[in-house]
Amino acid sequence: MRAIASTAFLSAALLAICPAAEAADKPVSLKEAFNDYFLVGTAVNRSMVTGGTAFRRSAEQNANDVALIKEQFNQISPENDLKWQMIHPREGKDGYDFAAADAFVNFGLSNNMQIVGHTLVWHSQTPNWVFAGTNPPPTNATSVAAANTNAPATNRFGRGGFGGGFGPYNGPRASRDELLQRMREHIHTVVGRYKGKVKAWDVVNEALADGQGTNVLRNSLWLEIIGPGFIAKAFEYAHEADPDAILRYNDYGLENAAKRKKLITLMKSLQVQKVPVHAIGSQAHVNVSMSFETMDQALREIAALGLPIHITELDVNSAVGGQRGFGADIAKNAAATQGGLVSDADKKLADAYAGIFRAFLKHRDSVKTITFWGVNDAVSWRANGKPLLFDGNDQPKPAFDAVIAEAKKTATTK
Repeated sequence: MRAIASTAFLSAALLAICPAAEAADKPVSLKEAFNDYFLVGTAVNRSMVTGGTAFRRSAEQNANDVALIKEQFNQISPENDLKWQMIHPREGKDGYDFAAADAFVNFGLSNNMQIVGHTLVWHSQTPNWVFAGTNPPPTNATSVAAANTNAPATNRFGRGGFGGGFGPYNGPRASRDELLQRMREHIHTVVGRYKGKVKAWDVVNEALADGQGTNVLRNSLWLEIIGPGFIAKAFEYAHEADPDAILRYNDYGLENAAKRKKLITLMKSLQVQKVPVHAIGSQAHVNVSMSFETMDQALREIAALGLPIHITELDVNSAVGGQRGFGADIAKNAAATQGGLVSDADKKLADAYAGIFRAFLKHRDSVKTITFWGVNDAVSWRANGKPLLFDGNDQPKPAFDAVIAEAKKTATTK
């Protein structure tokens, strides 16, 4: 017993004298590996920041998820709790519910993480009362209403859930002035409440039209009632509420050349108007066929706008059903995660992530943040596609090692 105690004492003494010995054995984290290049964040759900009951996760699993967040990431974004439907479900100044959003912000502050606000103005997850009024809808109201789905988007566990289950709205509408007033009051209240705490906001989310058509903007009630100026107004109001916050325009599918062209058209128009857009948010919901070359070209063309690039919702779908595009359409997500995994999925995922991060690092002068949309595969909105760096047990996958390897390669060539 004396010999064992002596050995333990010597080991402890050695570590006290040379703490680097212990550090050398500790695996590097994402936030450490990319510390010199950009912040590395993740989306979090309500149970993670409150410590409450988790959907389809045991208390122990939820605790492990939280531990992984603290270990690996230095930025957080909320999956749902800052969206309009969640934080302002009922009309009027008494219609706010700040509890979950407050818990999210306090979690970030207590863990010294940069906090992102997602999202202020969006065609989805906006309560019907926001658009309601006394003006009759136009004859094409049905097609516009269909674009204003209130499904909870990229939180797979929120379906039909928090804040209401509102369907597409096609009733009598608010006037332009009424909707602008509601937008301003909402943005001033929410951004003002977290002024100085939330460092970056997704001010307008997914306003670009999909497809090859000539329409730059998505057909939404924001566009139908206010007109294309709704985007500039949203940024104007957010800047009034917090002049020091980083204000982002956020969208998906920017790896696609046709949609990227629409982004560039929109951003140049806003820049001419001197609208306070401070960064481009590229969601990067991609798949394992994504190559370095495709991501490199996308980043190069977006960077030409002269704005920082924030990768806001990164995941890489390994499901067979999701290998044909770069979309993040809510209604199509089920199909995109069907068919099982592609063959040799772990290797293809690792190769894809290696190429993606090689492109991020190449453009590190422009790319300032990388945020994964989920902590691990089990809590991902695309869980069946196994799209993240950690499995459902919070264990690193080969893709994690591939990403860390890219950081090390860059460090040795600086």
